[in-house]
Amino acid sequence: MHTIFFKNKPRIISTGTIAGPKECAGIVGQYVDKALPDDTFGESTYEKAECKMLTYAISKAMENAACKEEDIDMLISGDLLNQIISASFAARDFNIPFLGVYSACSTMSESMAVAASLIDGGYFQKIVAATGSHFSSAERQYRYPLELGNTRPPQSQWTVTGAGATLIANQGSDIAITCATFGKVVDFGITDVNNMGAAMCPAVASSLLQHFRDTGRKPEYYDLIVTGDLGALGSRLLKDLTWEKGVDIQPNHVDCGEIIYNVVEDEFQGGSGAGCSAVVFNSYILDKIKKRELNKVLFAATGALLSTVSSGQGESIPCISHVVAIENV
Repeated sequence: MHTIFFKNKPRIISTGTIAGPKECAGIVGQYVDKALPDDTFGESTYEKAECKMLTYAISKAMENAACKEEDIDMLISGDLLNQIISASFAARDFNIPFLGVYSACSTMSESMAVAASLIDGGYFQKIVAATGSHFSSAERQYRYPLELGNTRPPQSQWTVTGAGATLIANQGSDIAITCATFGKVVDFGITDVNNMGAAMCPAVASSLLQHFRDTGRKPEYYDLIVTGDLGALGSRLLKDLTWEKGVDIQPNHVDCGEIIYNVVEDEFQGGSGAGCSAVVFNSYILDKIKKRELNKVLFAATGALLSTVSSGQGESIPCISHVVAIENV
């Protein structure tokens, strides 16, 4: 049993989102709190812009709930940069206890699951869970300097420039986190740092199948099963992997990486990065939950746990996915 069932059903009471111009050219641009006209956000470096975006998302989540810093018991956040500097540096702007977490692109669902666990246990009343990413900072850390102008291979995804924050409380809305399944690290031997979808899909398949076993639910229980950022290829592979195990998620599965960009015209595979699921879930998906167009959503962000060191030494890419069930009650 890898699933926690929350008896007190922690509630999502507000969110804060911000995204870059490329991201806002798609459907999420209608739902984010702030659409950036450029990807520098008035800063001198991309890393500083990423930190500023995360700070904005956290502040906006509190503002949208009419909460002050002193009302928040904990900030749980992480990002993709070395030593999660965006999250840590953003946290210094708030007088709030901080838990830094790292789960790569699955940081959004991990931080939400940890926050819900602490609130359900009665330890805290209000927690902000947040993460973000930036295309330019991620590219030069994990792949190539942008100045080289390398041609992107067709299996690659575009790291999302954006950030999202979720304010979770013990009461205050009808949107509840009812359970969470914590994932295991799964490594299928993929070594191509451009092929994140293929690397991550076995991990999310493992977590989804575990969730259905633990809960006794079938995929059709949910109006939507939304994964983090597998992109077009990874999404197809996931459906094949779960189908092989007798679980059909095809009718109600969608991937945040496919939602955030027009994968047909703009990107071969779609989006990735910690900001991908954070922006899509906290804006577009949650808006549909608020309007009760969706009532039961299974959110499974996915993360590739590689580093520049591991890739340089020829290591394969271990991955993970944490699953959170969100329901109108």
